[in-house]
Formats: sequence, C-alpha cells, structure tokens
Amino acid sequence: MSDLSQIGFLSIISLNAMVPVALAALGEIFAEKAGVVNIGLEGVMLVGAWFGIYATWLTFNPFVGIGMGFVLGAFFGLIHGYISVYLKGDQIISGVGINLFALGFVPFSIVAVWGVAGAFSSPVTFPLILTPWGQLSYWVPITFVVGVVLWYVLQKTRLGLNVRATGENPEAADAVGINVERLRLFATVFGSALAGLAGSYMSVDLNGAITKEIVAGRGFIALATVVFSGWNPLLGIVGALVFGFAQGGSIWISFNPAIRSAIPNVDFVLSMVPYIATLVVVTALGARSRVPKYVGIPYKRE
Repeated sequence: MSDLSQIGFLSIISLNAMVPVALAALGEIFAEKAGVVNIGLEGVMLVGAWFGIYATWLTFNPFVGIGMGFVLGAFFGLIHGYISVYLKGDQIISGVGINLFALGFVPFSIVAVWGVAGAFSSPVTFPLILTPWGQLSYWVPITFVVGVVLWYVLQKTRLGLNVRATGENPEAADAVGINVERLRLFATVFGSALAGLAGSYMSVDLNGAITKEIVAGRGFIALATVVFSGWNPLLGIVGALVFGFAQGGSIWISFNPAIRSAIPNVDFVLSMVPYIATLVVVTALGARSRVPKYVGIPYKRE
C-alpha cells in the first residue's frame, strides 16, 4: 500500500470514528449553553444504540433504526429536562440515573430479545460512500453540517441569543420575556436527541452490531470535548477529530506486523491511546474555557 493510500485509509477510519463523539458533544454544547448539564450522555448513547439495532431488526430498515436512536434520545432528554428544569432536581444525580439504567437495561435486553450474551449484528447495513481508500459514512459530512448550523444558530440568530441568555443570566432573560424553563427543556431534549443519534449511528452504521460495551466511554469523552471547545460547536468538531484520529491511528498501527510482535497485548495498549490523547488535549487547552455562568443551576423565579 502506497503512502497516499495509507493516509487515505487512516483518514477514512478516523472520520468515521469521530462522528459519535462529535454528535454527542454538539448536543451537549447546545444544552449547556442553555444552562442544563447532562452527564448521562453515556447512557443515552447506549440506549440509543440498542433501540437503533432493535428498530432495524423489526423493520429491516437502517434509516428507521438511526431515527429511533434520535427519538429515544429525545425521550430521555425530556425526562432529564423535566427533572432538572421543572422539578429543580440535581442535574448530576439525574444524569447518573440515566447511566445506571442503561448499564442494566442494555445487557439484559440483548439476552432477553435475541438470546445472546455477546453481540447481536444488524440484519442490514447502512449505505456508505465508496472511496478509493475505504467506505465513508454519510454521517461524516452530515456531522460537519450540524456543527456549522449549530454554531450559526447560537451566534447569529435570536434563538441562539435567547439560549445563551438563559445559561448566562436567566433572571435577566426572564425579565425580557424569555420563557427560561421552556427554552431549557427544549435545549435539553435536542441535545439528548443528538446523543441518542450518536448511539444508533454506532450500532447501525459504524459497528453494525450492538454490545453492552459499544459506547466505551465516548459519552464522557464528549463531555470532555465540550470543555475543550469552550462551548463552541466548531471547536467541538475539532475535539472530536482529535479522538477520531487517535482511534484511527491506533487501528492503523495495529495492522503493522512488527508492532504486533514487539508489544505484548498490543490491542489493549492501543485501545487506550484515543482516550489518553483526548484527555491530554483537554487538560492542556480546557483550562482556558469559560463556563456558562448558570450551567447546572436550576432557575427558581422569585
């Protein structure tokens, strides 16, 4: 394989790998800009992955499967948003509850529905873009478009101004007639829906199967990416690319016979690389990020 072909192969697998982190991070940026944090991204992605495969299995249609992840994500966002916004509950505890539910629900459901304890493969494959270096997911360009549109909405539209106001100064936003609670709920539902979409993408498109470990910490990496990005959707894409290329690089290196023979348990070693690389970047650059002033703080009208 020529050097150009190797670079192309690395780019394809890296771009495919960045999508779930990018989608989840973009959704969380939008929600946190409005003042609601959801550390349950891991759980939302995991449930979205399961329902994505389940819907694909029932309908034999991968588009329905991908869409079901979005719908289930929105449902969990509605639950989290109602608890956080209207009941004034602790947002961290609510997010932990989502994670714990998913960790129990998905392994049980894989066994209960399909009778397997390991992995269940998608009955159909999602369409892919054929390139000279490999198969690129359609969700790669879609994710870039989502990032640009979200940046434009937050920075250039009245809706974005209102969202940012509810996260920075909800009292002032309320005083000028913005319905803080309704807008926070909307942002939470939309953000969680993107996380559910990220999960169904992983099971229906990226991996073509569901396992209980399919998300493998990407929800927490997405949360770290939000901090790295400074709550900027465009930089959120960059942060996801760091993870994607670290993961793509580890896969590319694992195909090298000399490395496989030189390093014992090389697969386990290389699997740590994307997470270490992301954490190093976040640690180095995330300290300069400015947190929305009222993120995580319920708004109580006096």
